[in-house]
Amino acid sequence: MDGEELTEQETALYDRQIRVWGADAQRRLSKSHVLVHGMAGSVAEFCKNIVLAGVGSLTLVDDRPVTEGALTANFLILPDESVSNGKSLADLCRDSLKEFNPMVRVSVEKGDLLSFGEEFYDKFDVVVVSCCPLATKKLINEKCRKLSKRVAFYTVDCRDLCGEIFVDLQKYKYTKKKLDETTECELQYPSFQEAVSVPWSMLPRKVSKLYFALRVIEKFEEVEGRNPGDTYIEDLAAVLQMKKELCEAQSVSESHVPNALLERLLMGAREFPPVCAVIGGILGQEVIKAISGKGDPLKNFFFFDAMDGKGIIEDIVNPNPEK
Repeated sequence: MDGEELTEQETALYDRQIRVWGADAQRRLSKSHVLVHGMAGSVAEFCKNIVLAGVGSLTLVDDRPVTEGALTANFLILPDESVSNGKSLADLCRDSLKEFNPMVRVSVEKGDLLSFGEEFYDKFDVVVVSCCPLATKKLINEKCRKLSKRVAFYTVDCRDLCGEIFVDLQKYKYTKKKLDETTECELQYPSFQEAVSVPWSMLPRKVSKLYFALRVIEKFEEVEGRNPGDTYIEDLAAVLQMKKELCEAQSVSESHVPNALLERLLMGAREFPPVCAVIGGILGQEVIKAISGKGDPLKNFFFFDAMDGKGIIEDIVNPNPEK
């Protein structure tokens, strides 16, 4: 990737972006390969952003059929359901994304993420997963970490008015510029497994309540064998029981996970389009940073709640990891 230069056509098309982040960053972006699983509303927004920015290729994985919920949150799918003709979510999103930027290769891969070997992930520079169970997130992240090259890994999920992004850039080196001075920086990221395994009692009290609430729902879905997002207000009593059990096991007060927040996450629509736009926009910026190696990256969780309009970054790392 480092030895290839931008073509005249790329230079002309991405002229404005080159003026913002430089030809080297655009070159890296134009030669990068991104894999995305789960065409949720936030992911659709992310895909649009990076296709317009000019990634080299984008591969979509989502064999699910179109549902009413998908039509509400995913603007890439036309409201006329008759156009689907049995096509999957990934197929329909590919058809729309190709129209945004014909220079980006957008393709669809059929199958289950877990069925792909490590050599499959080695083809990509960035892997983004959504609509995945807890165990799948952990396993895909580990497959990426076993590769000889560094693959940036992200998870993204939205529930009603809230959204979450997780980032694992492994050992990441980048530069940032302040006035005329360029500084070389390095960050060490934990894996998704390591991050969500940090004992709650070791985390600062000020950590976003969303972190704990989403872990409770995630665990409930895992124990119940539910698909991500298939938890509703009718499950509130069982989810509150799961919260109680987790808080006892973690030796923390139940106030870490407000009942009202859990109720709100279960009561609303699966995805709220304006929140998807915010989360997808942030994720797009972070992936561009990771590919270009320029700018301070997010480490390692980002939370957004439209109720107060705040975006919060939480660095969830075990302060005393086992040797």
